[in-house]
Amino acid sequence: MSLSDVSNILWRERQLIELLVFKLEVEHAMLTAGESRWLQHTTREIEAVAGAVKRAELDRAVEVQRVGGELGLHGTPTLRRLADAAPAPWSGILSEHRSSFLASTAELVALAAANRSLLLEGARAHPPARRAVRS
Repeated sequence: MSLSDVSNILWRERQLIELLVFKLEVEHAMLTAGESRWLQHTTREIEAVAGAVKRAELDRAVEVQRVGGELGLHGTPTLRRLADAAPAPWSGILSEHRSSFLASTAELVALAAANRSLLLEGARAHPPARRAVRS
């Protein structure tokens, strides 16, 4: 594998994260509008995309470890360490991927927290829903 392959995996992961942000925004819109009809479908879609992100993370970890070894790094290096060890132009490309992941992660965390808060608020208002939120 090469740094190009790692970058391709990172692009795929970024696309999946973008899709996950979209799905969370759809869920957020439904929750703020008080729409619950399609909430189960939205939740399943979020879980499916989150699973795809986890698989992409695993692919990335395997390839980063392999390429990191080729660059003299031990174990599974962080994306920052890989970028620092990579030659130009890969150093810049990997740094851009890292910056994008940091921003996307912050956005995901904020959306997930907001949605969870809305779900819990709805569960308090409708006791039967509370059992579904806990499980």
